[in-house]
Amino acid sequence: MTMKNFSVQIGSGSEGQDGRPAVGPIYRNIIAKNDFPPPHPEMSSTWDSFRISVEKYPNNNMLGWREMVDGKWGPYVWKTYKNVYDEVLKVGSALRACGAHPGARIGIYGANCPQWVIAMEACSAHSLICVPLYDTLGPGAINFIIDHAEIDYVFVHPHKVGELLNPDCTSSKRLKSVVCFTSFTEEEIQKARDAGIEAYSWNNFLNVGKEYPSELVSPQPINICTIMYTSGTSGDPKGVVLTHENMAMFINGLDLFLDQFEDKMTVDDVFLSFLPLAHILDRAIEEYFFHKGASVGYFHGNVKEISDDLMELKPTFFAGVPRVFDRAYRRLFKILFPVGGRFFSFSTNSNFIISGVYYFKLFWMNKGFKHKYASPLADLLAFRKVKNKLGGRVRLMVSGAAPWSEEVEEFLRVTCCCFVLQGYGLTETCGLSTVCYPDEMSMLGAVGAPSVYTELRLEEVPEMGYHPLADPPRGEVCLRGKTVFSGYYKNPELTKESIRDGWFHTGDIAEMLPNGTIKIIDRKKNLIKLSQGEYVALEYLEKVYSITPIVEDIWVYGDSFKSMLIAVVVPNEDHAKKWATQNGYNGVVSDLCSLSEFKTYVLSELTAAAERNKLRGFEHVKGIVLEPQTFEMIPDLLTPTMKKRRDKMLKHYQAEINDLYSTLAKK
Repeated sequence: MTMKNFSVQIGSGSEGQDGRPAVGPIYRNIIAKNDFPPPHPEMSSTWDSFRISVEKYPNNNMLGWREMVDGKWGPYVWKTYKNVYDEVLKVGSALRACGAHPGARIGIYGANCPQWVIAMEACSAHSLICVPLYDTLGPGAINFIIDHAEIDYVFVHPHKVGELLNPDCTSSKRLKSVVCFTSFTEEEIQKARDAGIEAYSWNNFLNVGKEYPSELVSPQPINICTIMYTSGTSGDPKGVVLTHENMAMFINGLDLFLDQFEDKMTVDDVFLSFLPLAHILDRAIEEYFFHKGASVGYFHGNVKEISDDLMELKPTFFAGVPRVFDRAYRRLFKILFPVGGRFFSFSTNSNFIISGVYYFKLFWMNKGFKHKYASPLADLLAFRKVKNKLGGRVRLMVSGAAPWSEEVEEFLRVTCCCFVLQGYGLTETCGLSTVCYPDEMSMLGAVGAPSVYTELRLEEVPEMGYHPLADPPRGEVCLRGKTVFSGYYKNPELTKESIRDGWFHTGDIAEMLPNGTIKIIDRKKNLIKLSQGEYVALEYLEKVYSITPIVEDIWVYGDSFKSMLIAVVVPNEDHAKKWATQNGYNGVVSDLCSLSEFKTYVLSELTAAAERNKLRGFEHVKGIVLEPQTFEMIPDLLTPTMKKRRDKMLKHYQAEINDLYSTLAKK
C-alpha cells in the first residue's frame, strides 16, 4: 500500500558550511506545488472580507451572547451582519470624530464579546491599527503596551476599567478617550476626568458616530492590520506586526485548503468563542467565520461552566488548547465509564462492551474509513452520549497553541463523532503554519503539512544534535510565505535575530515524518509552552527562585503536555539546619529532604518568592523534588562551564518527575 504524502518537497537541502548550519529541503502544501495560488481578486484586507459578507449575508446571525435573566444565564441573543455593520460605521466615525487618524493605534482590553469585534472591524474600516491589550502577559504589560504602541484610544470591558485607570498604569495618562463596552460608574468617570481622559459609554459613543459620520478609509494590503503582543523570553512583551495582506492570505489559504474536502464549511456553522480574542488562534478563527457568513457565539465568561454554553449554543466548531481538551477527556471518560475502573479494563461488563466498541471503531478508522463510517453502530450505542455533551452538533474540533497528547487525541477522534485534528502556528504566522487533514489517522500526534501560503524547512541545531538531513530529519522549524509577519514593532534587533535569510526561525524543533507532515518534539531556547498555550522562560524563573535563601540551586521543569511547572531544589545547608532547629528536628540535610514538612516549607518559600517578584500564576512552581546533593556532585548534569544539561537532568530525575506529576494530578 502506497503511503500518502501531504506535502511536496522542493530541492534537497544542503549541508552546513562556513559556519552556517545545514538546512533541509523546502516543503509546500500540495495545492502550492508549483507556486502560491493567486490571491482572491476582491479580498485584499480583513475589511474586504467583512464587507463582502455583509453584502452577501446581511440577515445571518453574526455575533451572539448571553444575558442574565432572573439570576440565570439566558439563551443566546444575536446581532446580524447588518446590525454589526451599522454599529461598526458609527464606532469608526466616532473614533475619527475624537481625532483618530489612519495609522493610529487603538487598544481593545477585555473579555470576548460583540463589542470587541465591532471595535476591531471599526479599526479596519478606517485603516486604524487594532492593538489587543492582554494582562496575563505579566505585571505591567498593559502599561508597557499602551506606551510602546503609543495608544491614544482604548475600548475596555467594564471588569477591566479599574486596572486601566489604576494610578500604577502610568501610561494611561497619554489616553485621549476610553470607551466602555457597557457604561462607566460615576466614580470611574471622575477618575478618567481627573486623568484628562474623555470617558464614553458604548451607547454614547455610538451617538457620537451617528452625529458625526465619516467617510471610510479602506486599508491597503501593506497597511498594518494589528500589532499583537505576545510573551518575550523575559521582561517586556514583543509586538508582532501583521498586515492586512497577511490576514487576507490566511483567510484565502484556508478557503483553498478546505475546498478539497467533502464536508464544506457553510453559513450554518456556529463557533463557540472562549479563547482570548487577544490571542491569534481565536482571532484568526473568527476572521474566517466572518468571511464565510457564519456565526460566532461568546461564552458567558466562566470557562468552568463552558459545558452550559455548549448545550445552549450547540456549536458546530470548537477550538481549544491541550489543557482544555485534557479536561474534556477526563469528563467524557467518566461519561463512558461511569462504573469506574482503569481505562478500557474488563472489570465490569459495561467497561468490556465500551472497550470493545472503542477498539472496533478505532480498527476501522486506522484502516482508512472516515470517522462517521467506521462504526455507525458504536456511535449510536455508545458515543452519541459524548456528542450530546458537546451540544450535539460539533463536527470539527481543533487543538492548537501547544503539543497534544496522542492518547487524548485518539480518544477524542474515536468518541466525539466529529473531525478532530491539530494545527501548528504562532502569532508571527497568523496562527496557522501547518494543519492536519480530517480523518487521516496517520497524522495522529503530528501537526500537519504546511498551509497553502507557507513554505517550511528544518534547520540544523548542532548544540542539540538535531540535523535536517539525518534519518529521521530533525531541526528548527523555519517558515516563510504570505502569512508570515513583517517584524516586531519598534524592535529591529529582535526582528533581525528572528528573520534570517528571509526565513522566520520559530525556535520550535520538529521531526519531518515520512508522509510529509511534521511533529513538534522540542523547544530550542528552553522557552517552553505549557498545555494552556502560555510560554515560560525556564532559565529566567530559575534566576528568580534561586534568590530564595533556602535554595542552594534549582532546576525548573515544564512539560508541554502539562499545565504546571515543577522543580528540583537543592536546599541551602545552613538555612535547612536553621529550619530543623526551629522545628525540633535533628539530622543532616539528606534526612530533612525526606520530610514532607520540610518539603512543604521549601515550596511555600518558592511561592512567596514568586509572589514577591509578581510572577504569573502559571510561572509558580506547583511541586518539588528535594535533592540533598549539589548538581555538580552528580555526574553529567552540568557542562564544564556549570550550565545545566537539561536533557541529562530530565533523564536523571524522570522517575521522580513522573511520580510528582501523578501526585499533583490527583489534587
